Amino acid sequence: MNGPKSPSAGNDYARQALLPEGFRDQLAPKAEFEAGLVRGLMDTFLSYGYDRVAPPVVEYEDSLLVGAGATRANTMFRVMDPDTQSMMAVRADMTVQISRLAATRLSEVERPLRLSYTGSVLRTKGSQVRPARQFVQAGIELVGDTSLEAEFEVIRVAIEALSGAGIPSLSLDLTVAPILSILCEKHGLSPEDQAVVFEALNSKDKGALAALADMPRAEFEALLVVAGPAETALTALKSLELRGAAGQLVARLGRLVDMINEHELDLPVTIDPCESHGFEYKSGIGFALFAIGSQSELGRGGRYLVVHPDGHTEEATGFSVYLDSLMDALPAPERCEKLFLPYGTSDKDGQTQRAAGWRTVQGLNQGLTEEADASKEARRLGCSHIYFSGQITAV
Repeated sequence: MNGPKSPSAGNDYARQALLPEGFRDQLAPKAEFEAGLVRGLMDTFLSYGYDRVAPPVVEYEDSLLVGAGATRANTMFRVMDPDTQSMMAVRADMTVQISRLAATRLSEVERPLRLSYTGSVLRTKGSQVRPARQFVQAGIELVGDTSLEAEFEVIRVAIEALSGAGIPSLSLDLTVAPILSILCEKHGLSPEDQAVVFEALNSKDKGALAALADMPRAEFEALLVVAGPAETALTALKSLELRGAAGQLVARLGRLVDMINEHELDLPVTIDPCESHGFEYKSGIGFALFAIGSQSELGRGGRYLVVHPDGHTEEATGFSVYLDSLMDALPAPERCEKLFLPYGTSDKDGQTQRAAGWRTVQGLNQGLTEEADASKEARRLGCSHIYFSGQITAV
């Protein structure tokens, strides 16, 4: 027979309920809401031919530090494999895993390769924008195609997926992060001076460029005032008359904007060539999607390089959305309606109601056969309706 709990037992239970900072239990109705959003996103990805893959949560550390993975080195949890004594790591981002699959197990599959994925990722620390250290990521990768149409397709699929998830209006922000690196190399800037340039342009701080007193600053200062609506920003970018790889990126960006306008995607488009946070490994055009009226991005993507075991690379374009950001941009979910089936309800009747779309809760108390008692039990169990004598009524 169970007796009263001791104070120490209560303290033990409280400690069991305590989670590490940045982690949380996802309860109803949010857990189902998140799962439904994932299903909707994946359905959109699959409808465009992006085959679903599911890499493991843990891999050997070296595999997760290739290419784009190097930018996540400080965010990964690490564990020792007791069998091989090799260091393993928990994925902090799934894009690098899809790159590994494309470069190894799927290296002989015809290109372009279209892959989709979803799963939880873990990070050693949260950020001011995303304090959580575990969250669900979903996305697509289009590997092995260098055309501008590849970037446009990924953007179009991303817009459709987020719109289908319930975001009423979106805005698209485009960037060409490699321009900064190209210009820094052109002027022979040291790694220290490059860091100054990147930080100054990301924070839109013209004064910080004063530290480059002996270096040409005109192009960097000009880039600071370029950000804005796509047409205005493009005009300003083209007026800089950038040459070589930088000029080619600007021309490609202009063609992408034209393509977006031609297909009437019906959303505001802005350009910020100085934005590099989160786009460090991008080799070409990057993009982020926002819910209009929100400062937090819903997802981001762009062009990058897949590194193969023999060292050669191939181009890819991808998009990722984090479910916590998506849920924050949508109205809070309401608890679903449930139908209470009093004790004695036939199996056939229960199956009929579930087939009709109801979520049913079976009564287990043999003594609650009167309608008033059964209705009281239905309310106690959080049900919105009751099935009694062949009729469904609200409680």
